[in-house]
Amino acid sequence: MHLGVLALLFLAWSCQCAPQQPCHPGEQFLGRCSSSTREETPTCTELNLGYCNDLEYSTTKFPNILGHQSRIEAESGAEYLLLSVIHGLLNGECSPEIRLVGCSVLASPCRDNKIIKPCRSTCEALRKDCMHAFEAIEMAWPYFLDCDRFFAGNEEGCFDPLAGLKARQELTLSSLTPEEPSTIIQFTYTSNAQMYSLLKRTAAKCSHISQVYSIGRSTEGRDLLVIEFTDNPGQHELLEPEIKLVGNMHGNEVLGRQLLIYLAQYLCSEYILGNQRIQSIINNTRVHILASMNPDGYELAASEVEDSNDPELSNQEGHLLNGWISGRANAQNLDLNRNFPDLTSIFYRNRRSRHYRIDHIPIPDAYWFGKVAPETFAVMKWIRSLPFVQSASLHGGELVVSYPFDFSRHPQEEKMFSPTPDELIFKQLARTYADAHATMSNNDTDRCGASFYRTRGIINGALWYSFAGGMSDFNYLHTNCMEITVELGCDKFPPEAELYPEWKRNKEALLSFLESVHRGIKGVVRDTDGNGIKGATVSVRGIRKDITTAEDGDYWRLLNSGTHILTATAKGYSKVSKRVHLPHNMNKAGRVDFVLKKVPLEPDIDDHLFPSVDTWDRFDPYNHFERYGEPVVTEEGIERQEKPWWWSYFSQSGISSPNWLLKNV
Repeated sequence: MHLGVLALLFLAWSCQCAPQQPCHPGEQFLGRCSSSTREETPTCTELNLGYCNDLEYSTTKFPNILGHQSRIEAESGAEYLLLSVIHGLLNGECSPEIRLVGCSVLASPCRDNKIIKPCRSTCEALRKDCMHAFEAIEMAWPYFLDCDRFFAGNEEGCFDPLAGLKARQELTLSSLTPEEPSTIIQFTYTSNAQMYSLLKRTAAKCSHISQVYSIGRSTEGRDLLVIEFTDNPGQHELLEPEIKLVGNMHGNEVLGRQLLIYLAQYLCSEYILGNQRIQSIINNTRVHILASMNPDGYELAASEVEDSNDPELSNQEGHLLNGWISGRANAQNLDLNRNFPDLTSIFYRNRRSRHYRIDHIPIPDAYWFGKVAPETFAVMKWIRSLPFVQSASLHGGELVVSYPFDFSRHPQEEKMFSPTPDELIFKQLARTYADAHATMSNNDTDRCGASFYRTRGIINGALWYSFAGGMSDFNYLHTNCMEITVELGCDKFPPEAELYPEWKRNKEALLSFLESVHRGIKGVVRDTDGNGIKGATVSVRGIRKDITTAEDGDYWRLLNSGTHILTATAKGYSKVSKRVHLPHNMNKAGRVDFVLKKVPLEPDIDDHLFPSVDTWDRFDPYNHFERYGEPVVTEEGIERQEKPWWWSYFSQSGISSPNWLLKNV
């Protein structure tokens, strides 16, 4: 009897004293095991997290909102590691706001032994302002910054972890003088990864007027990323002209690349700040900026310049000479500005034929049997997909603006004046940039070897030097777009200290060029029912270069001042002509609409005057690029995705992989 009672007492004592589950050494280290026979009620404890010690309070409590049982467990998690590196990952953006709000979740303030949650409104404002920074590096929004799960409303007695920071920022802003610059740009070189991140962040910051999109990939798989600015991103608006700026076609000519990156930041910031000139440009124009057409070449050129700065290299002159050409071509060693279809030769062969159309010349099938760079293919497809009116390609090596034709009208003449039918308009476009540039049109400007003092900084391309397969000639002969080539200076890869002075020299020229697209006439060609006619031609008497209407029947025709006779027609429709006078003082395009009547369609020798599916629309007929860019699929049929560049921060730390940071998981 006594033995039975003793056994029951021993069993009861062992149940009270023994832990419910075995305590492993690792859990003991993390503080998950209780050292007493009964659990103690958690109380407020001193806040002692290295990256969170600058919060506005000094006590916290564990377990925290995320379930971390102790300070050591919180410090060992991926959440805390993310907060410690977030400043570098986001290149300083949204710092220290992200860290402070994240710390308020990991170590919330404690009062009367109760945790006080951070305010949901603070979290929502932070997500709105900073989501773009995470998207720019292809990182998902951290789960522990879920505004609904881990934050509280004002009525629940929350606290604002950013209150102190906001007060200090307001005090600093109140002390600023009006003379200080309103738009702040960091005038440094950007790597390809930094460029992509910066453009994506800029587009997200100004999402109401901007977006980024990719037109394809380079030979080595880098994005050809475009940022656009307009009051209705992603859509062509009726009668709104489209203009593009292209940089870094030659990978070692980098100043244009940097200027376009700065221009994107400037347009975004100044629009928000209420700059009326910038708002007028963006509200009335659709601007597309391709900062780097040759990111692979840039990668090589940047590494070459980095090597040239190494004091241990004995032959500095060799590196500088090599830097003049290293990275010029793409990764296939193709010069992209010689890789476009040579339509200029076709133009010269047929220009005397009255029945041969010399605009919208189709790409010969033979071109596709040559080596077509993926960068060239992507840009051609881009040029064909949007109704571009005007364009500039930024280069380096001289200080001059050249304009088509770039290929001489006599094959044996390497320097021969070779004008287009739009010679006067091209000269005016080139003059617009050169005259607005700080020094380009000055006769006393120190040049790089060539002499342009007689023409004040502009020249016909073939008169300077002749080459076939250029992008500017292709734009003009295959589409409506008129493109000039801007040579920005002698040094193709100038020192970083020169970037800000170069921005000041070119900023006005870039803005003036954007504004110049509103020169000439614009309008809509409709049928008698009011429907826009796609593919109608609009011609100007005396200029043997017609332009075609866009999807909704709208068109733009760059013209100088004077009296012009315009004619609109389309296959199966009547022909209508109008006389138009453009005064010298016009600061916007004149509006000239046409209404065409349907007429019986009869076969005619002039049928070839209109683009057809069999000619102009015949693009990549042999599907050479059909499989380009298809995802890599494993044997199990699962698409293999590469981890983003920042993944190594976490994979090498020994913690559990934070898959919650990966997008599309």
